[in-house]
Amino acid sequence: MLGTQYTHGSPCWIDLGSPDTATAADFYTAVLGWEYRSAGPEAGGYGFFQQDGATVAALGPLTEEGARSAWTVYFQTSDADTTQMVTAAEGGRVRVRAMDVMDAGRMAALTDPGGAEFAVWQPGSVRGLDRTSSRNTLVWVELHTSDPEAALAFYESLFEWRWAQMEAPGMTYRVISTSEGDQEAASFGGAAELQDSGERSRWIPYFEVEDADGTADAVTVSGGTVLLPPADIPDVGRLAWFADPAGAEFAVLKPSPMG
Repeated sequence: MLGTQYTHGSPCWIDLGSPDTATAADFYTAVLGWEYRSAGPEAGGYGFFQQDGATVAALGPLTEEGARSAWTVYFQTSDADTTQMVTAAEGGRVRVRAMDVMDAGRMAALTDPGGAEFAVWQPGSVRGLDRTSSRNTLVWVELHTSDPEAALAFYESLFEWRWAQMEAPGMTYRVISTSEGDQEAASFGGAAELQDSGERSRWIPYFEVEDADGTADAVTVSGGTVLLPPADIPDVGRLAWFADPAGAEFAVLKPSPMG
């Protein structure tokens, strides 16, 4: 699972691009108990979702032409400019060229060859999220793509990721790890093949919750949509998929007890 000792290639930040940030802030406050704090007038409408003052996610207006509301996962890099160069060389696309975000760090917005959007973060004064893998925080990220093997080969060229293949009901799942340390301990996400030809490739964030069913009820009451009702996955936990009022997809997981 995710930690906050970020290394090369680990998910380190997540933000939501929304056409209505006020509605989005109200929705996630109601569903996940977050508080929203603006980053100030110089930040262009960007702000932070927090728990007790600890940043757990971020929110901002859509800035790219034709963009749809979605969560974006950021992966740490030691050199955002080099990562964007390798992305282009390996068949991906640079949507927003590497740029400094004040003194916080340097970022670039990219798209992999299969069409899944992501971003990279070269830390400055901000290393990443303050809290993960606890109640109502980011616990896992998942890539859904038409060709998982090709996609993971692309990301390996960027981040030296490792992965292990496992069989799941009706699908082959690949558990992804960073390049350092014990492979299982360094796992942070997975990759799966798209189940429907009409689906698009994308990264889906999972937030840990204490009650997936209660969260599903809160999503419905707050104007969101239940895409996959809560279901038990052996040795994983109880999970569900949702869309917020603007259509941004996310998932929740109540992990199985350890041991």
